[in-house]
Amino acid sequence: MNEHILQQIETKTDELISRVQKLEQENAELKAQQATWNEEKARLIEKNEAALSQVEAMIERLKVIDTDNGAT
Repeated sequence: MNEHILQQIETKTDELISRVQKLEQENAELKAQQATWNEEKARLIEKNEAALSQVEAMIERLKVIDTDNGAT
């Protein structure tokens, strides 16, 4: 009887160890994926800011052109 209980405990312990290892691996993968997404987000923010600056510069140039054309 005791041997059977010990075998059950050992089996459950092995299952728990396996689950913990799987979760640790999954956690590491998710952290790596999050880091990649954070890097991509930062690049997209930079591209967006650069595009916004270009659009603002174009608007200013168009205002200057419109003012110059309106003065003549």
